[in-house]
Amino acid sequence: MQNQVSDNNSSPQPENSRMMELGKTFLLSIFLALGIRTFVAEARWIPSGSMEPTLHGTANQWEADKIIVDKLKYRFANPERGDIVVFSPTDELQRELYHDAFIKRVIGLPGEKVELRNGKVYINDKLLPEDKYLSPGQRTVVDVCTSGQQPPFLYKPEIIPEDSYLVLGDNRVSSYDGRCWGVVPRKNIIGRAIVRFWPLNHIGGIGQRSLYPTANN
Repeated sequence: MQNQVSDNNSSPQPENSRMMELGKTFLLSIFLALGIRTFVAEARWIPSGSMEPTLHGTANQWEADKIIVDKLKYRFANPERGDIVVFSPTDELQRELYHDAFIKRVIGLPGEKVELRNGKVYINDKLLPEDKYLSPGQRTVVDVCTSGQQPPFLYKPEIIPEDSYLVLGDNRVSSYDGRCWGVVPRKNIIGRAIVRFWPLNHIGGIGQRSLYPTANN
């Protein structure tokens, strides 16, 4: 008579072993989630209207746009003009007691001369077209800089320092940005806003690079 083969792999798992495996799985999930948030991407919501109309912001996070920030790209590439970036407060902003991250659009790159003329931005003496992300009639002036650094950073032409970027909000009449307090060191940039995932009827990629006149234009 043939002996019955015992299938040890199908035997019931002891309760304490199952709990241990669940615990390991739970801890691994937390580790991976924290690792992704630290090194790859993270979710944020927009707390103010400084990036209107591109991003809707409000103090009520359930009514504000929610975005995914890519934290990996700038480990391998430099920020580009038109990128919407999240950054930690600069030294000047910290002196003004700002502690939360900001979100603005990259306008000026290292080594460029930036100047405001008649409500427009000029890069190296060339007009920067911004109609793809600014509302009609928006003017870029330093009149909004009523607090903080005086005189405002862009009250005169400025050369952007090495490894630094000039960032401005899309809602120029209601944005406390680089016009007022200066540039953002590259080390302060957390990442690039790439996707809006809330509200559901506005899910999709974000950010619109401006066409920039080259030296050949």
